[in-house]
Amino acid sequence: MLNIAEGFARKTNKEFMQFLVVAHGSAAEVQSALYVALDQKYVSQEQFTKLYALTDHTSKMVIGFASYLRKSMSARQNAVNPKNSISSMNS
Repeated sequence: MLNIAEGFARKTNKEFMQFLVVAHGSAAEVQSALYVALDQKYVSQEQFTKLYALTDHTSKMVIGFASYLRKSMSARQNAVNPKNSISSMNS
């Protein structure tokens, strides 16, 4: 969540998207840490399963939002410069 807040503060969608990708990576780090916690018996299998699923769901939401922003930025750019849109379709 901190990566998302930092990216949002940057004020551009391009930078914000970079921080969303970092947040996705952070979710993978949490999942890795959960395996360590399970191996060390800091959490039960039930706790691990619930937390892993929550992290996976959050990660998917972050990537989905990044994808939405990417498409939105592309559509906006194509609306401003339609020649790019046509030439990219012909490539």
